[in-house]
Amino acid sequence: MPETPCFTPELFRFLRQLKRNNRREWFLKNKERYEAAVRDPCLRFVLGLNGPLHEISPYLVADPRPTGGALFRIYRDVRFSTDKKPYKTHAGMHFPVRAANKDAHTPGFYLHFEPGNCFVAGGSWRPDPRTLLRVREAIAADPQAWGAARRGLEVEGDALLRPPRGFDPAHPFIEDLKRKDFYALVGFSDRQVTGATFQRDFLRAARKLSPLVAFLARSIGLRY
Repeated sequence: MPETPCFTPELFRFLRQLKRNNRREWFLKNKERYEAAVRDPCLRFVLGLNGPLHEISPYLVADPRPTGGALFRIYRDVRFSTDKKPYKTHAGMHFPVRAANKDAHTPGFYLHFEPGNCFVAGGSWRPDPRTLLRVREAIAADPQAWGAARRGLEVEGDALLRPPRGFDPAHPFIEDLKRKDFYALVGFSDRQVTGATFQRDFLRAARKLSPLVAFLARSIGLRY
């Protein structure tokens, strides 16, 4: 029996229209569309990953709750922003490694849906200073393991201009030691996202990124 796509082209139609009409009045009139085309399919997708994602690591969390789960809120925090548009024009989901405290900066996978810009990122974004130091120390102490974890991946993220204090400027991975983020991306076309095999495409990408996530998790004492 052929698989049924989780997402339809209406996902991207809605997000494109929201970008052109990023106002509370428009969103309230179209809230049912948002729920039917974006929120509910995302929650079903998360729920469907509970078993398959655990085949990559039993410590990955796929939380399908509509509030406080994997799916990020559509509402922007505009308190400290000059851009007062109230809504995000993308959908995002986070699948972190299980930790004592839920934190968007915990190593894991982030899935991003935006017209013409869909991807999964694996790694850690903006870890706090203590966590960042532990990651850098793990890279410095075992460059062979770090090299294996990042093999075949383009590690990205903001970086310092100079080597961090206390680390050897001649270290073979000094450019990575400068980083403030550690993540790599695998992109998807809009057509892939709305295709019948997208769950498999996502899991294939997550397996490719998994060694990087595993290294980062273990470097800060998390099981993977």
